[in-house]
Amino acid sequence: MSIDRRKFLKGAAATAAASTVFSPHSFAQTGNVRWKCATSWPKSLDVLFGGAQMIADRVSAMTDGKFTIRAYEAGELVPGLQVLDAVQQGTVECGHSAGYYYVGKNPALGFATGVPFGLTASEQNAWIYSAGGLELIRAVYDDFGIINFPAGNTTAQMGGWFKKEVKTAADFKGLKMRIPGIGGQVMAKLGVNVQVLPGGEIYLALDRGAIDAAEWVGPYDDEKLGLQKAAKFYYAPGWWEPSAAFDLMVGKKAYAALPKAYKEILASACAEANLAVAADYDAKNQAALQRLKKGGTLIRRYSTDILKAGNKATQELHAENSAKNADYKKVYAPWNAFRRDVRAWHQVNERPMIDFTS
Repeated sequence: MSIDRRKFLKGAAATAAASTVFSPHSFAQTGNVRWKCATSWPKSLDVLFGGAQMIADRVSAMTDGKFTIRAYEAGELVPGLQVLDAVQQGTVECGHSAGYYYVGKNPALGFATGVPFGLTASEQNAWIYSAGGLELIRAVYDDFGIINFPAGNTTAQMGGWFKKEVKTAADFKGLKMRIPGIGGQVMAKLGVNVQVLPGGEIYLALDRGAIDAAEWVGPYDDEKLGLQKAAKFYYAPGWWEPSAAFDLMVGKKAYAALPKAYKEILASACAEANLAVAADYDAKNQAALQRLKKGGTLIRRYSTDILKAGNKATQELHAENSAKNADYKKVYAPWNAFRRDVRAWHQVNERPMIDFTS
């Protein structure tokens, strides 16, 4: 990962690592553990793949090399969108991926990553760590024989690349667009022909006209994928992903076999990565955005008509999914209550300060 690990650990993330302190002698009598980690990311996306690599590096460092994890890029062991399946089947011990890639298995997994008009990165962490979100999401993963650890967040995403401008919700009808998760389900309600592709396949599909539009993450990653070469209109805000969280998905059998100390170390490493990935994106996206603009990318804002249509479709989808899926209803109700409360607090204090200083 491009972030300086030593500098990072001296800062805010040191609190995560400090929760578990072991002497190398603690592992003298502990057997070696070797895990494989499938990921949904190409190595070229150094922040995303770097999150998985950081977990591996920190686990090895904190166990004196006794517990090692080898991270594989998408396609090396399994396709990028089959990481959960590989962990569930025991093909690998763990995987670094996004829960919303698997909403076809259970739509409640969308809340593990992010949903339209949902939580920002800081709000997602507050819900997960301090408001019962982790317990709710782990109950969903449990059906797949998996225990998850939050392990990265893109922060606020952009609203995608389009070959032609979209000015009203009607312009979405018939478009072929790469967009996963609950956001993809909302877009389908707006008439979009939704496609779900791993990151490494997006550029060619967009460049060759197999799709008309695509969203990935934000300026830093999108530039690396070369999406600006295939479409020139870049939209904001990314209303379907105010943030996107990733998980280290660990097979429960493999996890149960770990010594207690290794379990604690794994949790600490994931907490570090969860913070580091978000910090890296926030530090790099603005410079990347300026490079894209200088290269000819045209920034556009979604119209009020589109935002209202997207919000209406989102609320309809929440009601529909809650009515037919017990897990979704169980997660959505407390999640929505938390979103309402935390947003009210931010409107009082954080938002006015940001509006004034901008």
